Order: sequence, then structure tokens, then C-alpha cells
Amino acid sequence: MRIVIIGQKWLGAETLKLCLKRGDTIAGVLAPGLKGEEYDRLYAAAQQSGIPVETCGRLVEARHIPPRTDLIIAAHAHAYISEPARQATRYGALGYHPSLLPRHRGRDAVRWTLHMRDPIAGGTAYWMDNGADTGPIAAQHWCHVLSTDTARTLWQRDLAPIGLCLIEQVLSDLDKGILTAVPQPDDCITWEPAFTPSRLSDP
Repeated sequence: MRIVIIGQKWLGAETLKLCLKRGDTIAGVLAPGLKGEEYDRLYAAAQQSGIPVETCGRLVEARHIPPRTDLIIAAHAHAYISEPARQATRYGALGYHPSLLPRHRGRDAVRWTLHMRDPIAGGTAYWMDNGADTGPIAAQHWCHVLSTDTARTLWQRDLAPIGLCLIEQVLSDLDKGILTAVPQPDDCITWEPAFTPSRLSDP
């Protein structure tokens, strides 16, 4: 499969390793560049593997997607992948969101999971559309939330690895000609803005 990876940090770099191990062709990588004195992990991994890599801005356009791309994978990506960019591929853009969508749509899903004292968390691989975390579900998996969890521990122990497993699952399904796209149910949607503790404590 011919893939473009858009993302950063551990999940982005591990997704790149997964695709290379599978034998996929990486048509390109979009990732943040220098952070302080160090390159982002996905950016560095692409460079080390000799894969074309560009610095990723806030918007991914069709011009960023090489010809004959089958799939975009958004792995810890904070860029908006435009409709023309998605349409420039065979399958579209597969994103990962660290919640059981449609619960906790929004950029701070893990923090809101803890703030609302959810006993169960999870992750969703979904087909990106023009909305914010609104696209059809490709795969999901859940995990327990421990009483001692922080956003960092929950992400590192469970939610990031779940993301990688779900991406692998969807890729394996696509290899077999299976494309799962289940609409998100309308009766359990939640959406929260960027998490700001100081605002939550205001009278």
C-alpha cells in the first residue's frame, strides 16, 4: 500500500516503523520540524529511513499528497487534512482519536476523560471528514482508567499503544479488501473545548 503519514512524536514514529515492517511504500511524511534543539521523532525517523519529509503546518492540501497515494494516516496529527487532500487518495484519511468516539470529541480528549472521572477510556480509528472527530468509525478498543492516572500515564500506558494496534488492524483489513466505516451514533456525542483548568475553577 502507498501511504502518506501525517503526525508526530511516538505514535507517528511507531506508525512509520509499522508500515515499513509491513512492506508498505511510504510516499511521504509530514511532521513538525525542530522542537528546540531536537527534531520531532517522526521527522527524524523519516530522515533516517531516507523517506521524503516535509514540515507540517496547520493545513494539509492536495499538493502535499503524492500521486497514486492509497491512504493518509494521521498519527498524533494536529493539522486539518482538507477534503481535496483526502480525495487525492484511494481510501481517504485514517485518523486516531484517544476516546471512544463520539464521546470526547475535541483536542483534549484524554484530559476531559480524567476530569469527568470516566472509569473507561479507549481509542478510535476513524475515517476523517470535514468535521472535528466526526467521521465513520473503522475500529475501537477500550481500557480501564486507574484512580492514579494522569493524562500522560493513561496516554503512554494504554491510549498510544491502542492507537498503533488499531492502525495495524485497519491496514490488515484493507489488505483483505475490508473497509469498515460505521457512522458515529448521534445520541451519545460529547464535545469539549481545549482543557483549561483555570477556567473550570472560575465562579
